[in-house]
Amino acid sequence: MDTLHARVHAIVLEADGIATFEFRPADGGELPAFRAGAHIDVHIRPGCVRQFSLCNDPRERQRYVVAVLREESGRGGSKAMHDELRIGQSVTLGVARNFFALARDARRHLLLAGGIGVTPMMAMTAELESQGSDFFLHYCTRSPERTAFRERVSGLVASGHAAIHHDGGDPARGLDLRAILREPPPGTHLYYCGPPGFMAAAGSASAHWPGGSVHSEHFTPPAKAAVPGAQAPNSAFRIHLARSRLDLEVPADKSIAQVLTEHDVFIETSCTEGYCGTCLTRYTAGEPEHRDSVLDDDDRKEFVLVCCARSRTATLELDL
Repeated sequence: MDTLHARVHAIVLEADGIATFEFRPADGGELPAFRAGAHIDVHIRPGCVRQFSLCNDPRERQRYVVAVLREESGRGGSKAMHDELRIGQSVTLGVARNFFALARDARRHLLLAGGIGVTPMMAMTAELESQGSDFFLHYCTRSPERTAFRERVSGLVASGHAAIHHDGGDPARGLDLRAILREPPPGTHLYYCGPPGFMAAAGSASAHWPGGSVHSEHFTPPAKAAVPGAQAPNSAFRIHLARSRLDLEVPADKSIAQVLTEHDVFIETSCTEGYCGTCLTRYTAGEPEHRDSVLDDDDRKEFVLVCCARSRTATLELDL
């Protein structure tokens, strides 16, 4: 996986428990371009790599900015970002990847953000504004104190492009997703991101929308029931590594990524549950059983996430 050498240029407290981290190239040059919806790997320390959505304007080439909610009960990555990163510190970043891009053929864009799920929406609204596109953002938070990017979103509210909804911790007092999503407007694409309960509610309320018009990004693994094939029993299969000319057995109780690691074939992984995209690998023959929550139909014709994918055929050939 390609990496970049950067430094922490600024850390800003955006809301209660939420901080933005601005990274700039260590050599003072430009960063690779990205599109709204992209995320990067942040190598916080050895053995601790986490993915965070970029929230700054994609037209900016001198910096990457991510927003991080400190999660006391998480896996430790967000706490490490808040507690360990300091301004001026060197940090390794992954090149931006995007499984949540804006649809180029949409006539209108409807954005739904729950809490820290607003992060990719900030880059999206910047890109859509620069294009003069038709869009609207619904931003759902617990309270004003837990609302990140308030100044930026208030500007969108004033221009008629956004609304902020506070529920005081009771989802029943928040945005009525079923009412908002009941009638899919022709040509509209929907994008939603947020905590698990918000994701489940938005997914259920938009289940009747036309195929290909709904896009989402998970910060935590979705329930298995929401991932096709995730509850199917595992069976053994073989993988053939086309470039290495190596044939390996993948037993029912191991993932492709685990088998590759055991045979000294390095594949970078992070979430190990099919929602971050770090272990994206091209396949060249066979029929995968995809169990991820990030790849779209076009991606799945070419790639698998080896942390979770199985095979419907006896052998799956990988471009390794």
